[in-house]
Amino acid sequence: MKNIILFDSDQQHHELLPLAFTRPVSDIRIGILTIREKWERYLPGNYSYLTPEYMAAKYPASYTDDNLFVAGHILPDNSLTGQIAELNPGEALLHDAELIAFRGSETNFHDQQYTHTIACTQEPHCIRHLYDIFLQNGECLEADFKLITAGRTSEKLSESNRIIGDPCFPDGTPKIFLEPGARAECAIFNVTNGPIYLGADSEVMEGSCIRAPFASCEHAVVNMGTKIYGATTLGPYCKVGGELNNVVMFGFSNKAHDGFLGNAVIGEWCNLGAGAVASNLKNDYSEIKLWNYPTRRFLRTHLQFCGLIMGDHSKAGINTMFNTATVVGVGVNIHGAGFPRNFVASFSEGGTAGFTDVQLPKFYAIAEKMMARRGRILTDADKTIFEAIYNQAEQLK
Repeated sequence: MKNIILFDSDQQHHELLPLAFTRPVSDIRIGILTIREKWERYLPGNYSYLTPEYMAAKYPASYTDDNLFVAGHILPDNSLTGQIAELNPGEALLHDAELIAFRGSETNFHDQQYTHTIACTQEPHCIRHLYDIFLQNGECLEADFKLITAGRTSEKLSESNRIIGDPCFPDGTPKIFLEPGARAECAIFNVTNGPIYLGADSEVMEGSCIRAPFASCEHAVVNMGTKIYGATTLGPYCKVGGELNNVVMFGFSNKAHDGFLGNAVIGEWCNLGAGAVASNLKNDYSEIKLWNYPTRRFLRTHLQFCGLIMGDHSKAGINTMFNTATVVGVGVNIHGAGFPRNFVASFSEGGTAGFTDVQLPKFYAIAEKMMARRGRILTDADKTIFEAIYNQAEQLK
Protein backbone atom coordinates (compact mmCIF):
# COMPACT_ATOMS: atom_id res chain seq x y z
CA MET A 1 0.00 0.00 0.00
CA LYS A 2 1.48 3.35 -1.08
CA ASN A 3 2.21 5.99 1.55
CA ILE A 4 0.79 9.16 -0.01
CA ILE A 5 1.31 12.65 1.42
CA LEU A 6 -0.72 15.53 0.03
CA PHE A 7 1.45 18.62 0.45
CA ASP A 8 0.58 22.31 0.49
CA SER A 9 3.00 24.64 -1.23
CA ASP A 10 3.38 28.03 0.43
CA GLN A 11 2.07 29.73 -2.70
CA GLN A 12 -1.12 27.71 -2.95
CA HIS A 13 -1.79 27.87 0.78
CA HIS A 14 -1.68 31.66 0.71
CA GLU A 15 -3.54 32.05 -2.59
CA LEU A 16 -6.47 30.03 -1.21
CA LEU A 17 -6.86 31.97 2.03
CA PRO A 18 -9.16 32.40 3.92
CA LEU A 19 -10.44 28.91 3.04
CA ALA A 20 -6.99 27.36 3.55
CA PHE A 21 -6.53 29.01 6.95
CA THR A 22 -8.27 26.10 8.66
CA ARG A 23 -7.65 23.08 6.42
CA PRO A 24 -5.14 21.52 4.07
CA VAL A 25 -5.72 22.61 0.49
CA SER A 26 -6.63 19.02 -0.36
CA ASP A 27 -9.56 19.18 2.10
CA ILE A 28 -11.26 21.78 -0.10
CA ARG A 29 -14.53 20.48 -1.52
CA ILE A 30 -15.07 20.91 -5.25
CA GLY A 31 -17.65 18.87 -7.12
CA ILE A 32 -19.04 16.32 -4.65
CA LEU A 33 -15.83 15.15 -3.00
CA THR A 34 -12.90 16.93 -1.40
CA ILE A 35 -9.63 16.81 -3.33
CA ARG A 36 -8.29 14.21 -0.90
CA GLU A 37 -11.39 12.04 -1.34
CA LYS A 38 -10.89 12.14 -5.09
CA TRP A 39 -7.28 10.99 -4.76
CA GLU A 40 -8.28 8.18 -2.42
CA ARG A 41 -10.57 6.79 -5.11
CA TYR A 42 -8.12 7.22 -7.99
CA LEU A 43 -4.99 6.08 -6.16
CA PRO A 44 -5.61 3.87 -3.10
CA GLY A 45 -3.08 4.17 -0.30
CA ASN A 46 -2.41 5.45 3.19
CA TYR A 47 -2.99 9.21 3.07
CA SER A 48 -1.78 12.05 5.27
CA TYR A 49 -1.10 15.78 4.88
CA LEU A 50 1.90 18.10 4.85
CA THR A 51 0.60 21.49 5.94
CA PRO A 52 1.89 24.72 7.45
CA GLU A 53 3.30 23.97 10.90
CA TYR A 54 0.40 25.49 12.85
CA MET A 55 -1.96 22.84 11.42
CA ALA A 56 0.34 19.85 11.96
CA ALA A 57 -1.20 18.73 15.26
CA LYS A 58 -4.59 18.19 13.59
CA TYR A 59 -3.22 17.13 10.21
CA PRO A 60 0.08 15.29 10.87
CA ALA A 61 2.22 13.91 8.06
CA SER A 62 3.00 10.20 8.24
CA TYR A 63 6.39 9.32 6.69
CA THR A 64 7.96 6.04 5.64
CA ASP A 65 11.20 5.31 3.79
CA ASP A 66 9.30 5.41 0.51
CA ASN A 67 6.69 8.19 0.20
CA LEU A 68 4.63 9.55 -2.66
CA PHE A 69 4.26 13.33 -2.31
CA VAL A 70 1.41 14.87 -4.34
CA ALA A 71 0.55 18.59 -4.57
CA GLY A 72 -2.71 19.17 -2.70
CA HIS A 73 -4.22 21.62 -5.19
CA ILE A 74 -4.01 19.14 -8.08
CA LEU A 75 -7.16 17.28 -9.10
CA PRO A 76 -6.69 13.66 -10.19
CA ASP A 77 -7.66 12.04 -13.46
CA ASN A 78 -6.76 8.70 -15.02
CA SER A 79 -3.86 10.04 -17.08
CA LEU A 80 -2.18 11.97 -14.25
CA THR A 81 -2.76 9.19 -11.74
CA GLY A 82 -1.11 6.74 -14.10
CA GLN A 83 2.00 8.89 -14.42
CA ILE A 84 2.26 9.38 -10.66
CA ALA A 85 1.75 5.69 -9.90
CA GLU A 86 4.63 4.79 -12.23
CA LEU A 87 7.20 7.07 -10.56
CA ASN A 88 10.36 5.30 -9.43
CA PRO A 89 12.18 6.21 -6.20
CA GLY A 90 13.84 9.61 -6.59
CA GLU A 91 11.74 10.67 -9.58
CA ALA A 92 9.72 13.89 -9.66
CA LEU A 93 6.83 14.83 -11.92
CA LEU A 94 6.82 18.49 -12.99
CA HIS A 95 4.71 20.82 -15.09
CA ASP A 96 6.35 24.11 -16.15
CA ALA A 97 8.87 23.75 -13.28
CA GLU A 98 6.07 23.25 -10.74
CA LEU A 99 6.35 20.09 -8.64
CA ILE A 100 3.29 17.89 -9.08
CA ALA A 101 4.53 14.70 -7.41
CA PHE A 102 7.70 13.15 -6.03
CA ARG A 103 8.54 9.65 -4.84
CA GLY A 104 11.19 9.41 -2.16
CA SER A 105 12.24 10.24 1.39
CA GLU A 106 11.14 13.13 3.56
CA THR A 107 14.66 14.61 3.45
CA ASN A 108 14.97 14.46 -0.32
CA PHE A 109 11.54 16.04 -0.72
CA HIS A 110 12.37 19.00 1.52
CA ASP A 111 15.83 19.39 -0.04
CA GLN A 112 14.40 19.04 -3.57
CA GLN A 113 16.89 16.28 -4.28
CA TYR A 114 15.45 14.56 -7.35
CA THR A 115 17.42 11.91 -9.24
CA HIS A 116 15.30 12.44 -12.34
CA THR A 117 12.50 14.77 -13.45
CA ILE A 118 9.62 13.87 -15.76
CA ALA A 119 7.30 16.28 -17.55
CA CYS A 120 3.54 15.88 -17.27
CA THR A 121 2.02 14.60 -20.49
CA GLN A 122 -0.76 17.20 -20.15
CA GLU A 123 -1.55 20.28 -18.09
CA PRO A 124 -2.87 19.14 -14.69
CA HIS A 125 -6.37 20.07 -13.61
CA CYS A 126 -6.04 22.17 -10.45
CA ILE A 127 -7.36 25.03 -8.33
CA ARG A 128 -5.07 28.04 -8.04
CA HIS A 129 -7.49 30.83 -7.10
CA LEU A 130 -10.52 31.08 -4.82
CA TYR A 131 -12.87 31.55 -7.75
CA ASP A 132 -11.61 28.36 -9.43
CA ILE A 133 -13.72 26.46 -6.87
CA PHE A 134 -17.05 27.68 -8.21
CA LEU A 135 -15.87 28.07 -11.82
CA GLN A 136 -14.82 24.41 -12.02
CA ASN A 137 -17.51 22.99 -9.76
CA GLY A 138 -19.78 21.82 -12.57
CA GLU A 139 -17.07 19.87 -14.36
CA CYS A 140 -15.85 18.33 -11.10
CA LEU A 141 -19.37 17.52 -9.97
CA GLU A 142 -20.13 15.51 -13.10
CA ALA A 143 -16.78 13.69 -12.86
CA ASP A 144 -17.36 12.86 -9.18
CA PHE A 145 -20.91 11.73 -9.92
CA LYS A 146 -19.66 9.18 -12.43
CA LEU A 147 -16.86 8.11 -10.07
CA ILE A 148 -19.18 7.61 -7.09
CA THR A 149 -22.10 5.97 -8.87
CA ALA A 150 -20.30 3.68 -11.34
CA GLY A 151 -21.70 0.16 -11.10
CA ARG A 152 -24.13 1.08 -8.31
CA THR A 153 -27.91 1.28 -8.15
CA SER A 154 -29.71 4.37 -6.90
CA GLU A 155 -32.45 4.32 -4.31
CA LYS A 156 -35.86 4.97 -5.82
CA LEU A 157 -36.94 8.58 -6.34
CA SER A 158 -40.49 9.25 -5.14
CA GLU A 159 -43.07 9.59 -7.90
CA SER A 160 -44.28 12.83 -6.33
CA ASN A 161 -41.26 14.58 -7.91
CA ARG A 162 -41.10 15.94 -11.46
CA ILE A 163 -38.09 15.33 -13.71
CA ILE A 164 -37.37 17.65 -16.63
CA GLY A 165 -35.00 16.46 -19.36
CA ASP A 166 -33.65 13.05 -20.31
CA PRO A 167 -33.19 11.14 -17.02
CA CYS A 168 -30.24 9.18 -18.45
CA PHE A 169 -26.84 9.92 -19.98
CA PRO A 170 -26.21 8.74 -23.58
CA ASP A 171 -24.69 5.53 -22.19
CA GLY A 172 -27.96 4.76 -20.41
CA THR A 173 -26.80 5.44 -16.84
CA PRO A 174 -29.19 7.58 -14.74
CA LYS A 175 -28.59 11.27 -14.12
CA ILE A 176 -30.22 11.22 -10.68
CA PHE A 177 -28.71 9.18 -7.88
CA LEU A 178 -30.03 8.80 -4.33
CA GLU A 179 -27.94 7.30 -1.56
CA PRO A 180 -29.68 5.29 1.20
CA GLY A 181 -31.88 7.49 3.37
CA ALA A 182 -32.08 10.36 0.84
CA ARG A 183 -35.56 11.89 0.64
CA ALA A 184 -37.25 14.18 -1.88
CA GLU A 185 -40.94 14.93 -2.29
CA CYS A 186 -42.85 17.20 -4.69
CA ALA A 187 -39.69 18.80 -6.04
CA ILE A 188 -38.74 19.67 -9.62
CA PHE A 189 -35.41 18.33 -10.89
CA ASN A 190 -34.12 19.63 -14.23
CA VAL A 191 -31.33 17.33 -15.45
CA THR A 192 -30.92 18.92 -18.88
CA ASN A 193 -27.43 20.21 -18.03
CA GLY A 194 -26.05 17.39 -15.89
CA PRO A 195 -26.55 15.03 -12.95
CA ILE A 196 -28.16 15.40 -9.52
CA TYR A 197 -26.71 13.60 -6.52
CA LEU A 198 -28.56 13.27 -3.19
CA GLY A 199 -26.29 12.00 -0.43
CA ALA A 200 -27.14 9.66 2.41
CA ASP A 201 -29.92 10.95 4.69
CA SER A 202 -30.15 14.23 2.77
CA GLU A 203 -33.53 15.85 2.13
CA VAL A 204 -35.11 18.01 -0.56
CA MET A 205 -38.37 19.43 0.75
CA GLU A 206 -41.53 20.05 -1.24
CA GLY A 207 -41.77 22.91 -3.69
CA SER A 208 -38.03 23.11 -4.36
CA CYS A 209 -36.78 23.67 -7.91
CA ILE A 210 -33.30 22.36 -8.69
CA ARG A 211 -31.31 22.63 -11.92
CA ALA A 212 -28.38 20.32 -12.48
CA PRO A 213 -25.54 19.90 -11.94
CA PHE A 214 -26.30 19.69 -8.23
CA ALA A 215 -25.09 17.68 -5.24
CA SER A 216 -26.21 17.55 -1.64
CA CYS A 217 -23.89 15.53 0.57
CA GLU A 218 -24.93 13.47 3.57
CA HIS A 219 -27.53 15.01 5.88
CA ALA A 220 -27.79 18.21 3.80
CA VAL A 221 -31.26 19.79 3.72
CA VAL A 222 -32.95 21.88 1.03
CA ASN A 223 -35.82 23.77 2.65
CA MET A 224 -39.29 24.21 1.16
CA GLY A 225 -39.54 26.27 -1.99
CA THR A 226 -35.79 26.69 -2.51
CA LYS A 227 -34.55 27.66 -5.98
CA ILE A 228 -31.16 26.23 -6.90
CA TYR A 229 -29.23 26.69 -10.13
CA GLY A 230 -26.19 24.60 -11.05
CA ALA A 231 -23.41 24.12 -10.52
CA THR A 232 -24.11 23.97 -6.78
CA THR A 233 -22.75 21.70 -4.05
CA LEU A 234 -24.01 21.44 -0.48
CA GLY A 235 -21.48 19.81 1.80
CA PRO A 236 -22.41 17.52 4.70
CA TYR A 237 -25.07 18.84 7.10
CA CYS A 238 -25.60 22.09 5.19
CA LYS A 239 -29.08 23.62 5.19
CA VAL A 240 -30.24 26.03 2.48
CA GLY A 241 -33.25 28.07 1.44
CA GLY A 242 -34.00 31.01 -0.84
CA GLU A 243 -32.04 31.22 -4.11
CA LEU A 244 -28.60 29.80 -4.91
CA ASN A 245 -26.67 29.88 -8.16
CA ASN A 246 -23.27 28.16 -8.60
CA VAL A 247 -22.49 27.92 -4.88
CA VAL A 248 -20.10 25.57 -3.06
CA MET A 249 -20.68 25.09 0.67
CA PHE A 250 -18.00 22.95 2.34
CA GLY A 251 -20.08 21.56 5.22
CA PHE A 252 -22.03 22.27 8.42
CA SER A 253 -23.07 25.72 7.16
CA ASN A 254 -26.51 27.29 6.87
CA LYS A 255 -28.27 29.67 4.54
CA ALA A 256 -31.68 28.43 5.54
CA HIS A 257 -33.89 31.38 4.60
CA ASP A 258 -34.79 33.67 1.71
CA GLY A 259 -32.02 35.68 0.10
CA PHE A 260 -29.68 35.29 -2.88
CA LEU A 261 -26.23 33.71 -2.98
CA GLY A 262 -24.40 33.20 -6.26
CA ASN A 263 -20.91 32.34 -7.58
CA ALA A 264 -19.87 31.86 -3.98
CA VAL A 265 -17.79 29.61 -1.73
CA ILE A 266 -18.78 29.17 1.92
CA GLY A 267 -16.55 27.36 4.41
CA GLU A 268 -17.63 25.22 7.38
CA TRP A 269 -19.72 26.29 10.37
CA CYS A 270 -20.97 29.49 8.73
CA ASN A 271 -24.46 30.97 9.04
CA LEU A 272 -26.22 33.51 6.83
CA GLY A 273 -29.28 34.97 8.55
CA ALA A 274 -32.74 35.43 7.07
CA GLY A 275 -32.79 37.82 4.12
CA ALA A 276 -29.00 37.93 3.74
CA VAL A 277 -28.06 38.66 0.11
CA ALA A 278 -24.73 38.77 -1.71
CA SER A 279 -24.18 40.54 -5.01
CA ASN A 280 -22.31 38.61 -7.69
CA LEU A 281 -22.40 41.27 -10.44
CA LYS A 282 -21.38 44.93 -10.38
CA ASN A 283 -23.96 47.50 -11.47
CA ASP A 284 -21.68 48.74 -14.25
CA TYR A 285 -20.85 45.18 -15.41
CA SER A 286 -17.15 45.91 -15.02
CA GLU A 287 -14.44 43.39 -14.26
CA ILE A 288 -14.36 42.18 -10.67
CA LYS A 289 -11.40 42.60 -8.35
CA LEU A 290 -11.00 40.20 -5.43
CA TRP A 291 -8.99 40.54 -2.21
CA ASN A 292 -5.73 38.61 -2.42
CA TYR A 293 -4.02 37.67 0.85
CA PRO A 294 -0.42 37.30 -0.44
CA THR A 295 -0.34 40.79 -1.97
CA ARG A 296 -2.84 42.39 0.47
CA ARG A 297 -4.48 44.04 -2.52
CA PHE A 298 -7.57 43.68 -4.66
CA LEU A 299 -6.46 41.92 -7.85
CA ARG A 300 -8.13 41.63 -11.23
CA THR A 301 -9.95 38.35 -11.82
CA HIS A 302 -11.06 38.77 -15.47
CA LEU A 303 -14.50 37.74 -14.18
CA GLN A 304 -17.85 39.47 -14.45
CA PHE A 305 -19.51 37.25 -11.84
CA CYS A 306 -18.12 36.60 -8.36
CA GLY A 307 -20.01 36.58 -5.09
CA LEU A 308 -19.21 35.91 -1.44
CA ILE A 309 -16.11 34.03 -0.25
CA MET A 310 -16.48 33.21 3.47
CA GLY A 311 -14.01 31.51 5.79
CA ASP A 312 -14.95 29.02 8.52
CA HIS A 313 -17.04 29.97 11.55
CA SER A 314 -18.20 33.30 10.13
CA LYS A 315 -21.73 34.64 10.53
CA ALA A 316 -24.01 37.27 9.00
CA GLY A 317 -27.08 38.65 10.74
CA ILE A 318 -30.53 39.02 9.21
CA ASN A 319 -30.80 41.21 6.10
CA THR A 320 -27.03 41.53 5.76
CA MET A 321 -26.03 42.85 2.32
CA PHE A 322 -22.71 41.93 0.75
CA ASN A 323 -21.06 43.81 -2.09
CA THR A 324 -19.87 41.94 -5.17
CA ALA A 325 -16.84 39.72 -4.48
CA THR A 326 -16.68 40.20 -0.73
CA VAL A 327 -14.03 38.15 1.10
CA VAL A 328 -14.74 37.36 4.75
CA GLY A 329 -12.08 35.77 6.96
CA VAL A 330 -12.38 33.23 9.78
CA GLY A 331 -14.45 33.86 12.91
CA VAL A 332 -16.20 37.00 11.63
CA ASN A 333 -19.58 38.25 12.87
CA ILE A 334 -21.28 40.77 10.56
CA HIS A 335 -24.50 42.58 11.45
CA GLY A 336 -26.34 45.86 10.98
CA ALA A 337 -27.72 47.82 8.02
CA GLY A 338 -25.82 48.73 4.87
CA PHE A 339 -22.96 47.10 2.99
CA PRO A 340 -19.84 46.17 4.97
CA ARG A 341 -16.52 46.64 3.21
CA ASN A 342 -15.64 43.96 0.68
CA PHE A 343 -12.78 42.53 2.73
CA VAL A 344 -13.30 41.70 6.40
CA ALA A 345 -10.30 40.40 8.36
CA SER A 346 -10.52 37.32 10.56
CA PHE A 347 -11.87 37.61 14.11
CA SER A 348 -13.76 40.86 13.50
CA GLU A 349 -17.27 41.88 14.54
CA GLY A 350 -19.42 44.75 13.27
CA GLY A 351 -20.66 46.28 10.04
CA THR A 352 -20.79 49.59 8.21
CA ALA A 353 -20.16 51.52 11.44
CA GLY A 354 -16.84 49.73 11.84
CA PHE A 355 -15.37 46.53 13.23
CA THR A 356 -13.94 45.49 16.58
CA ASP A 357 -11.83 42.46 17.47
CA VAL A 358 -13.45 39.19 18.47
CA GLN A 359 -11.42 37.78 21.34
CA LEU A 360 -10.67 34.07 21.26
CA PRO A 361 -12.66 33.11 24.42
CA LYS A 362 -15.80 34.64 22.91
CA PHE A 363 -15.12 32.97 19.58
CA TYR A 364 -14.61 29.58 21.24
CA ALA A 365 -17.87 29.89 23.18
CA ILE A 366 -19.85 30.58 19.99
CA ALA A 367 -18.09 27.86 18.00
CA GLU A 368 -18.65 25.26 20.70
CA LYS A 369 -22.37 26.00 20.83
CA MET A 370 -22.77 25.74 17.07
CA MET A 371 -20.72 22.57 16.76
CA ALA A 372 -22.60 20.90 19.62
CA ARG A 373 -25.78 21.17 17.55
CA ARG A 374 -24.20 18.70 15.11
CA GLY A 375 -22.60 16.49 17.74
CA ARG A 376 -19.11 17.86 17.15
CA ILE A 377 -16.59 19.31 19.61
CA LEU A 378 -13.95 21.99 19.36
CA THR A 379 -10.69 20.18 20.08
CA ASP A 380 -7.40 21.45 21.45
CA ALA A 381 -5.91 20.92 17.97
CA ASP A 382 -8.64 23.18 16.54
CA LYS A 383 -7.86 25.84 19.13
CA THR A 384 -4.17 25.71 18.22
CA ILE A 385 -5.10 26.47 14.61
CA PHE A 386 -7.44 29.32 15.54
CA GLU A 387 -4.86 30.86 17.87
CA ALA A 388 -2.32 30.88 15.03
CA ILE A 389 -4.85 32.49 12.66
CA TYR A 390 -5.72 35.06 15.31
CA ASN A 391 -2.07 35.97 15.77
CA GLN A 392 -1.60 36.26 12.00
CA ALA A 393 -4.63 38.56 11.78
CA GLU A 394 -3.24 40.74 14.58
CA GLN A 395 0.12 41.07 12.83
CA LEU A 396 -1.54 42.19 9.60
CA LYS A 397 -3.63 44.95 11.20
